[in-house]
Amino acid sequence: MLGNGKENIKYIASDISEAALKATAITLKAHGLCAELYKVDLISGLEKRLAGAVDVLIFNPPCVPTLDEEVGTSAWAGGNKGRVVIDRMLKTVDSILSKKGRFYLVTVTANNPGEICQIMRRKGFSSRIVIQRHSEEESLHVLKFWREKLDHSSGSDKSLLYSRCASALHVSLSHRLSRLVSFK
Repeated sequence: MLGNGKENIKYIASDISEAALKATAITLKAHGLCAELYKVDLISGLEKRLAGAVDVLIFNPPCVPTLDEEVGTSAWAGGNKGRVVIDRMLKTVDSILSKKGRFYLVTVTANNPGEICQIMRRKGFSSRIVIQRHSEEESLHVLKFWREKLDHSSGSDKSLLYSRCASALHVSLSHRLSRLVSFK
């Protein structure tokens, strides 16, 4: 999807789990792709190399709400609101994305996707839900973030855009969350 083979595309994958990296290697091989695989905590040790260079970042974190002590004990344990690992990545994502970079984040409703979008908005990113799937147990969202391109001559333009984005996200999330309430 990222190119026709003529582009110079480099894939890098990281995970703290050896098993996850093995599964990634198998998946890549099945699709005829190669990547550099790193067994690290998020991007630990790769910050300088990745600074401003990542065009597409896909992050599927442990996001199920658990006790904070459970983070790291399973692939899904995300701590308070399922956000412990997510919040750590949000602190660094803007430093590794390129100017045209896109960040895709997998969340569940309990992670409060609207709040995540607000955090990223304060960092200068626009956002939208690109995929949403519902099951009896949860609602998964894939959020897309990109740097805003605004005419900075007027601060009110930025406020108006933020207002429109927040309103659209609120309406979208409110509609979907109202359907989740009916499951209880």
